[in-house]
Parts: sequence; structure tokens; C-alpha cells
Amino acid sequence: MKHCIAIFVAAGLLTGQAMASDELAKAKNCMTCHSFDKKIVGPSYKDVVAKRAGEKGVEAALAGKIKNGSKGEWGAVPMPPNNVTDAEAATLAKWVLTHK
Repeated sequence: MKHCIAIFVAAGLLTGQAMASDELAKAKNCMTCHSFDKKIVGPSYKDVVAKRAGEKGVEAALAGKIKNGSKGEWGAVPMPPNNVTDAEAATLAKWVLTHK
């Protein structure tokens, strides 16, 4: 019985974390330019994951791009720097990488 409770608690924490990241992405306006599965202004999250599959240090690199912006990697339209903390950028990077 204790194991079942622990599993439900862990599942709730994971769901809460995913929801928090989903809400963070909305709060930081990520969803204005990105979608889960289609290009809007920037690439879809699935395209980012596909391009970065197997890349070492991808989480930190993506967090840096989220925070500092990037240009030229996905076309002519640059991604501007985002007003996020290092922790928020890391959370968003982890969340983006879950979209396979």
C-alpha cells in the first residue's frame, strides 16, 4: 500500500512539474513563436528535439539559446533574448526536450 501511495505522489509531482513548465512557457511567451508540432515563427519543439537528438550538452546549450537568443540556426528570423532566469531557462530547456 505504501508503494502505491509513493507512486501516486511521484506521478503527481511529475505532472505538476510538466504543468509548471507548460505554464512557464506560456508566461514567457514561448508559445507565441513556437508550437509543439508545427513551425510558427520559430521551429516546433519536436523539430528542435529531432535536430538535437544525441547531442552532448544539449540541455545547457538550449537553455543558453532560450536566455540569450540565437540567430541563423533556423533561418533568417532570429530568436531574441528572453527575460528568464538561469533556472527558468533550464526548466524550459528540459521541458522542450520532452517533446519527442
